[in-house]
Amino acid sequence: MSASVLIADDEPNILISLEFLLKRAGYQVSLARDGQEALDAIFRDRPALVLLDLMMPRKSGFEVCQAVRADDTLGATRILMLTAKGRDTDVAKGLALGADAYMTKPFSTRELVQKVAEMLATPR
Repeated sequence: MSASVLIADDEPNILISLEFLLKRAGYQVSLARDGQEALDAIFRDRPALVLLDLMMPRKSGFEVCQAVRADDTLGATRILMLTAKGRDTDVAKGLALGADAYMTKPFSTRELVQKVAEMLATPR
């Protein structure tokens, strides 16, 4: 069975392109269009990896990451923050809140697929 990946982003074009890219790479993909929807999906579906945008309605990616890391039952969930916010302070905050990795938009699709594969191959 292929690993499950949740893509959480409020930008429809990013959701569509990442869904296509990751399905083509062999992953089971689900989508969330805001932070609360992402959090609900994480608790319900327990994805192996979450691609998490920072700037979303209802809950930010920072809030989602913090909530996931506060729940011991979600300890195996990998989080890759994928955002346009690339300042050093944003990266440091994301990693401090428990993100496993941080990539900034725009990104290379090849590098993203490679990063996803690396993260899923290494236990948390």
